[in-house]
Amino acid sequence: MAQEVEAHITGTVWKIVVEVGDEVDEGDDLIILESMKMEMPVEAPASGTVEEIHVEEGEAVDEDDLLITMGD
Repeated sequence: MAQEVEAHITGTVWKIVVEVGDEVDEGDDLIILESMKMEMPVEAPASGTVEEIHVEEGEAVDEDDLLITMGD
């Protein structure tokens, strides 16, 4: 079952830590967002595989924007 990972803050995608196909564990950093000069990690909500990355580094995102789709 696919799981969608969304932005928890409005900011800019500072760094994408994973690639499509990567196996991640719950709590692993997926993306680092920058907001108001602070770096905020977006962590994997569960263990799984990165299926799709919907953003690029430098892209502005709003709270609740879709960042990554993960599978089992």
